Amino acid sequence: MEKVKNLIIGFGKGGKTLAKTLAAKGEEVVVVERSDQMYGGTCINIACLPSKRLIIESTKGTEFSHAVAGKNEMTAFLRDKNYHMLADEDSVTVLDGEARFVSDHVVEVTKADGQKVQFEGERIFINTGAEPVVLPIKGLKESKNVLDSTKAMDETKLPKELVILGAGYIGLEFAGMFARYGSKVTVLDLHTDFIPREDTDVSELVFKDMTKAGVNFELGVNVKEVKDVSDHVEVVYEKEGVEVTLKADKILAATGRKPRTAKLGLENTAIKVDERGAIVVDDQLHTTVPNVWALGDVKGGLQFTYISLDDFRIIKDELFGTGKRRVSDRVVVPYSVFIEPPLSKVGLNEKEAKAKGIEYRLFKLPVAAIPKARVLQETQGIFKILVAKDSDAILGATIYAAESHELINLLALAMKAELPYTLLRDQIYTHPTMSEALNDVLK
Repeated sequence: MEKVKNLIIGFGKGGKTLAKTLAAKGEEVVVVERSDQMYGGTCINIACLPSKRLIIESTKGTEFSHAVAGKNEMTAFLRDKNYHMLADEDSVTVLDGEARFVSDHVVEVTKADGQKVQFEGERIFINTGAEPVVLPIKGLKESKNVLDSTKAMDETKLPKELVILGAGYIGLEFAGMFARYGSKVTVLDLHTDFIPREDTDVSELVFKDMTKAGVNFELGVNVKEVKDVSDHVEVVYEKEGVEVTLKADKILAATGRKPRTAKLGLENTAIKVDERGAIVVDDQLHTTVPNVWALGDVKGGLQFTYISLDDFRIIKDELFGTGKRRVSDRVVVPYSVFIEPPLSKVGLNEKEAKAKGIEYRLFKLPVAAIPKARVLQETQGIFKILVAKDSDAILGATIYAAESHELINLLALAMKAELPYTLLRDQIYTHPTMSEALNDVLK
């Protein structure tokens, strides 16, 4: 057994950034990654960056196989860069293998050749991410024509007919993308409400625009079976008591992700997990075992790479700073859904404010009224900003518009700094830009 100062399980955003920081402090670090195709983590290899690359290429009219080839070239470059960022450090060892806890501070790593090596970690950081949820639908797991979000981005032949299971944000991103490449896309979802987290007027606009773009939605359906039939796959679902069989080339299961903890051997430790398998942590990301932390998707909660990065900041502050940073400090967190146009949100929307009994002023503007939107020829969408009724504090914003993924960070910064909405209203912006719409929407 080898004793090590810092053992990091998983090469994701939080883990790799922590490893680099520890190495800069001259500390010994062992980073265990189960696959040499995952150096750098989920985001750069199978999620954020490759999916957004394909989405952007779809808006340019790039042929699908060429877009996939370009995506693969990009991820290979980033994967190699991330590997050398750590492996070239004198105090860092990158080890390929499957990690499994033997006891609270002892981890056994099984390499690809079957060789096993054990490490006793003075500090252990779990950063294993998340994995797709497979719903218990008859035939789904066995079908050779079912893709998850990772496999969908590695297809070299565009599916002529694609069925997507799940109308969540990931499902919507892929639906819009494949429709623009030329697939006939049908999205099936159990729920009758479309993106229910959003305000009704926003969700109705998104539904209308995606339908116009060629995406067919079947909501309130119960998928009963998936069957491979010679050169295609069939999906059997029930809607309002009527059974329907839908033929497709491929099925994309976009039904969520769960923390990747099943093979970690946590049953051999005192590390607690919740009912979804997420590692339980406190406000500084400590697990229920001393000197063992969890960061990123594996601890549950928001599954964003920037949350994993902020997890790193909390741990770094504890180890080398004031120790004041907390998970509970994270009250202003924006998100973007990369449909066309992007949908972005931070803070409260109307639906949430009403549910909390918070009184507000609503500032609203159709995107068609924005000059830059006319220049871009992307006039669909809406700006909605909530301001407190009895003060100038910004409560939240929803922007369904071109470049909203950039704009939302401006709103989030203003909220974090507790700036009055009037500052954004009266700011001098460059022209023509989407940000100058804040002059008009906040009048």
